[in-house]
Amino acid sequence: MEHSKISPTLLALDSLSIYRGLLKDSLINKLKELLISLDETNDGLREVINSYHEFYFELAKKSTTMSLKDYLLDQIIFDENPFTFQQQAMPLKSSNRVIEKVAAQDLNSLQLISQLDSTSVKAHLAELFQNDNDHSLLEELPEWVLESDSLDPSNHLDHIKECFRASDRWSDCIEDLKNFHRHYGCGLFARYFAFVWERIDGSGYIRGIESPDPITLDELVEYQNERSRVIENTLQFLKGFPANNVLLYGDRGSGKSSTVKAILNEYHNQGLRMLEIPKAYLADFPLIIRQLKNRTQRFILYVDDLVFGDNEENYTSLKAVLEGGLESKTPNILIYATSNRRHLVKEYFQERAGLQSNNPAEEVHAGDTMQEKLSLADRFGINVVFTSPNQTKYLDIVDGIAVRRNLNLERDILHKEALQWALWYNGRSARTARQFVDWIEGQISLKDL
Repeated sequence: MEHSKISPTLLALDSLSIYRGLLKDSLINKLKELLISLDETNDGLREVINSYHEFYFELAKKSTTMSLKDYLLDQIIFDENPFTFQQQAMPLKSSNRVIEKVAAQDLNSLQLISQLDSTSVKAHLAELFQNDNDHSLLEELPEWVLESDSLDPSNHLDHIKECFRASDRWSDCIEDLKNFHRHYGCGLFARYFAFVWERIDGSGYIRGIESPDPITLDELVEYQNERSRVIENTLQFLKGFPANNVLLYGDRGSGKSSTVKAILNEYHNQGLRMLEIPKAYLADFPLIIRQLKNRTQRFILYVDDLVFGDNEENYTSLKAVLEGGLESKTPNILIYATSNRRHLVKEYFQERAGLQSNNPAEEVHAGDTMQEKLSLADRFGINVVFTSPNQTKYLDIVDGIAVRRNLNLERDILHKEALQWALWYNGRSARTARQFVDWIEGQISLKDL
């Protein structure tokens, strides 16, 4: 590598404007330290080799492909900066041409940086330290690859990467990059499609889920009518048409949560995102909505196993969002909740007694309080009921799962075992059916060893 090429690469790093946040990345920081040690001749061989290995270690730790170019492309795709925020904001506006022009210049700078390869670096080191007694150590320096093997164009991340790989000038990919961010967002929301709201030291934040539950709609057996209502509402939501918040309630193990998760897996490529909110953090709804509104993606706020005790602050927070306060109402957010109860707020006999009580300690308008509690479920536009299956439906679910897993068992034996399993464990439900088939499949696999 010619010495004259090192300074332009360093200059390319220092010249980043819109993508300047990348300089805070630990790997890019180690790369800059290596380039500085190569550019300044006052560093000895020992210092330069140390910088080389520091960079290589960081690359091995953060890149699965050991390719600097692939890593930089990931950083470009997921970076949050004025340009990427502008593309994924709602309502869609025409791009700021000044910001877009500078972003395009940054892309060309990043392309120059991505072309740095280990073979050229080692050749430069060999020339620089040819008279050093430890010159032979340079031959043992590990190498990284320029770029990984071919990508999968059907994957939206690989598709945009392929656009860059095939381009002679990365600035020519600016329109493809704009379209990517408009459809998939930027930062965390481009990298993941499933999220959970968490708290650390009293501060809430959104965490992306690396490996969400892979359940698909094809794997779910029975309950097609119930499921279709949720799917249709979701499709309306994705198309930008009016849609409703949904409450899925009914017996435990009937597939309520699996339905919601499977819908996410089916439609995340169409811009659907899902954020699970633990019931304990429902008071954070206003903060969450502020972070998600004005984005092009469609977000389902998912609350599992929803039920409230008496006088819970979280009840008030959810009620305000469902009713659509001045700040809460936003067209790109819906709430999907599951519950084993039709009445989400616990009601007590003393409240009914209070309707005709002369006790001064009782509320005067006890009936109003009772009606308010009973009406929370009504504030969800759509209520879908999942009931426990009867014996015939339970066995149909067992049969359906067994067929999908290619389990060849005599039907009478399978049914006898399935009914026995339901008696021993959790009763008849879709979950029990799946657990039984998991067990029987494991038994068959053990015998085949």
